[in-house]
Amino acid sequence: MFRLQGSKVLAVDMTGDAVKAKNGSMVAYDGQMSFRKLSGGGEGLRGMVTRRLTGEQMTVMEVKGHGTCWFADRASEINLVALHGDKLYVEAGNFLAADAGLRTGTEFTGLRGASQGNGLFTTSIEGHGQAAIMSDGPAVVLRVSARYPLTVDPGAYVAHQGNLRQSFQSGVTFRTMLGEGGGEAFQIRFEGDGLVYVQPSERNTIAGDV
Repeated sequence: MFRLQGSKVLAVDMTGDAVKAKNGSMVAYDGQMSFRKLSGGGEGLRGMVTRRLTGEQMTVMEVKGHGTCWFADRASEINLVALHGDKLYVEAGNFLAADAGLRTGTEFTGLRGASQGNGLFTTSIEGHGQAAIMSDGPAVVLRVSARYPLTVDPGAYVAHQGNLRQSFQSGVTFRTMLGEGGGEAFQIRFEGDGLVYVQPSERNTIAGDV
């Protein structure tokens, strides 16, 4: 149902079913399609209230019909994630599309810090189906295991899935060492068993402008 055309365009083939997608991300379609804006990130009134309280912003539309619909957003790289009853956590700005049957929500992820300004919450996607997430450059998928925890710069973090514990720790980044830090220095530490998606973005990454 989900397939990539190149690395920056998502094609979704529909036969009367529906998908949730970032509002305004449709770039073309054939066949018969209907579009409907969903409130609260696709979670209805409860989701709308939760997202307003938490500051986690995600505007979503439902696309339903027969044919093919193509999605893209600001020439971002698109990554497909298959869910088999598990849960994916993704920054709201990195969400592109998901099967309509997947449940979306807002999850508390721990104390972050003020330098990113992206709050204490993130978007969750759960169930059986496919999701498409975006990254600034081709995303790298890193494995976390009991023997090998992972520390990620918050500017490079895109999403994670699996049985992972997430914590926020202060520390020194390359940007701080070079005198280019914009505030407190902290990283995201993952422990457990799962996958973490990171982007090779030069903005606010652990390597700064090196």
